[in-house]
Amino acid sequence: MKVNTFYALIVICMLYSCNSLPVKENQEILNGSGNVKIFIKRSSEIEWEQLNPARGDQSPQAGTLWGDRKGNVATGFLAKFVNGFSSPPHIHNVTYRAVVINGLIHNDDPNAAKLWMKPGSFWTQPSGEPHITSAMNKECVALVEIDEGPYLVKPVSDSFDLGERPINIDVSNLIWLDQTKTNWIRSECLASISFLSEGKTGRSLFVNLPPNFKGTITSQGKVFHATVIKGTLSYFLPEGQIYHSLDAGSYFGAEDTAQHQVENRGKQNVIIYIRTNGSILIK
Repeated sequence: MKVNTFYALIVICMLYSCNSLPVKENQEILNGSGNVKIFIKRSSEIEWEQLNPARGDQSPQAGTLWGDRKGNVATGFLAKFVNGFSSPPHIHNVTYRAVVINGLIHNDDPNAAKLWMKPGSFWTQPSGEPHITSAMNKECVALVEIDEGPYLVKPVSDSFDLGERPINIDVSNLIWLDQTKTNWIRSECLASISFLSEGKTGRSLFVNLPPNFKGTITSQGKVFHATVIKGTLSYFLPEGQIYHSLDAGSYFGAEDTAQHQVENRGKQNVIIYIRTNGSILIK
């Protein structure tokens, strides 16, 4: 079975309101340090294709958020499974990290008892390790992200062990830190952070924004990828003075340090998954 593990480090902040207009996938906005390219993709703009065409109608669907899973670059994509999906035992050539967005997903050793992960749960799958993936619910969707592609599915006969071990963190086991527990959140800010994993290439964390939150998320790293896991986030682009409505499965990111102005205008908390190689500040 997989081990529950927790790690730490990150910061964020936000501001403004919501009225979505058509958006280019790549937007350049002016930050204090100069022009920084901002990337936005709504869930409704995702183009889906079969992840494993050999399985026909049973194949999971994949929709790219950033990068190219068939190339050799860092990539994030949504994986969508049909109800009752269960893969045969297999391995991947690369390690991936994943978050359940909708439905129930089981990912573990082929002989492990089913442990269904709910939305907001996080897991990692080390390269070379045999496992199965199953899904239950009308629509099961997960975010999958890798440091380097291509992302391939291979038979168990090609398995190998590089010493990595998997992590499974159920949503009920998340540890949330508020402004009294981390200096990544300013004292007046009611947001919270849950640190998930950290390694040579960066760190993964959740950010929780309560209803009526207005502020900024300032990213300090050269890599910043953010995916909405729960709720609807309003993202403000100074260029054109436009607010964009980002629901679950939507993405925003930046190629350099940047300030992201956001607001939670809904009645439920907004949960964002962030992958970055720097710190963040929320205020």
